[in-house]
Amino acid sequence: MTALMQSSAWNVLQTHQKEIAALHMRDLFAQEPDRFESFSLRCGEIFLDYSKNRITAQTLPLLFDLARAADVEGWRERMFTGEKINTSENRAVLHVALRNMSNQPIMVDGVDVMPQVQDVLERVGAFSHNVRNGTWRGFNGQRITDIVNIGIGGSNLGPMMVCEALSPYVSPDLKMHFVSNIDGTHIDETLAKLSPETALFIISSKTFTTQETMTNAAAVRDWFLAAPQTTEAAIAHHFVAVSTNVEAAIEFGITADNVFESWDWVGGRYSLWSATGLPIALAVGMDRFTELLAGAHEMDQHYRTAPLEQNMPVILAMLGVWYINFFAAESQAILPYDHHLEHFITYLQQTDMESNGKSVARDGAKVGHLTGPIIWGMPGSDGQHAFFQHLHQGTSLVPMDFLAPINLFKPTDHHHRILLANFFAQTEALMKGKTEQEARADLTAEGLRGERLESLLPYKIFAGNKPSNTILFDQLDPKNLGALIALYEHKIFVQSNIWNVNCFDQWGVELGKKLAGNILPELADDIPARGHDCSTTGLIAHYKARRHAGD
Repeated sequence: MTALMQSSAWNVLQTHQKEIAALHMRDLFAQEPDRFESFSLRCGEIFLDYSKNRITAQTLPLLFDLARAADVEGWRERMFTGEKINTSENRAVLHVALRNMSNQPIMVDGVDVMPQVQDVLERVGAFSHNVRNGTWRGFNGQRITDIVNIGIGGSNLGPMMVCEALSPYVSPDLKMHFVSNIDGTHIDETLAKLSPETALFIISSKTFTTQETMTNAAAVRDWFLAAPQTTEAAIAHHFVAVSTNVEAAIEFGITADNVFESWDWVGGRYSLWSATGLPIALAVGMDRFTELLAGAHEMDQHYRTAPLEQNMPVILAMLGVWYINFFAAESQAILPYDHHLEHFITYLQQTDMESNGKSVARDGAKVGHLTGPIIWGMPGSDGQHAFFQHLHQGTSLVPMDFLAPINLFKPTDHHHRILLANFFAQTEALMKGKTEQEARADLTAEGLRGERLESLLPYKIFAGNKPSNTILFDQLDPKNLGALIALYEHKIFVQSNIWNVNCFDQWGVELGKKLAGNILPELADDIPARGHDCSTTGLIAHYKARRHAGD
């Protein structure tokens, strides 16, 4: 048993959970007419209603006791002051420095990193401005019309998510493309839409050695050089890099001036705020990219200074801990009611699951409790016709976050009111459910009687008591999007403090990569597969036997 599970704060919460487990939220709402006011909070234009949770007035104080026992406030300050809290890699964790709009010094190893950050941001701003206004042109003088980001993981998901979320702000003169998959179809289908004369490629790889990224980059380079009139010198007009490996980028053909620096204290899944966000600046302009940073900085300041009891990331984090560790919930649904937030779910899958999908504590010991949840979801109202049946009447407990903008970039009042009517109705239905008495009355009103009514009755009962948070924001603009992303980043960090795991490494992705490197040469016809289990050996043999079957 871990120290956390032996703590008095943990034991008190276990007792409290047993005392309130049978309470139904509809009864809590009936007993507490001011429950909404008591359990809601605003930060800037982000509004959080957490009243539809299985909590009483005693629950959150007990959860905050657990947070203090885990030194959440101390870990928070260590991050903001540049301590090397990524202990397994001996690195600071300073994505907050990338959006530090106050420009107050942030130190790493005695050096203020803010001048470096500002220098790179200025270079990103100047470059994006030149591309957008036509100063930067292709090798034969044509304007750039297509931007292709080649990366994987955080170098792809973050910029892609933001560009999609802010698509109403994207320049009509630029088309954005994102290539990540090593499946050759992805790059082939993208290149088929492009002209070498008007395409700009961003190779985003911190080490400039990532297999998927560099394989795709090499394919693009070959495609580019195969075009009429292109030369090695022309590469400098159409390729830029985001990397720490300047030498490798130069060897590729990219000039040193077009390599945008990153740092080892920027984790991939937190890198969209850095030069990795170059596609964002190109798409929406540097002014709006700066607004994105400003929104995140505003949430950073709230997280750093607000007491735990009024701290939005901490509240979300501790509610998640409540369900994961005391109700054994193993997943969480993210349900944005905005089409532009489709990739926000995928982004959070990586940010949360790669951060807290850990079974080893900071000290190397095995954890003895559940850690990060499985993150999944779909934009509403499509999700209502896909998996909400499970949320309403399934057997597993799934905490949910519902997100929606109050206003749209382009008003479509009729559609938006229907959407929000569903948005509000779902959280109410999940909380209240429908009792047997209510279901019977509805069926009777429909004219059903006797055996038909009794046979249908069980299917019409909804248990309710399904917990959800509701997050409303005035509009999905750059500033509010920045605040939302930072909100979830900090929530994830707080939960890692509770579980005593390092949320900034990702050793779990290494084993598959290493084994793939061993298998790759064995896929040639003349090299036998050796040293694998019989399943893997058999699958490789079947692949080899059948790969030319259609020839």
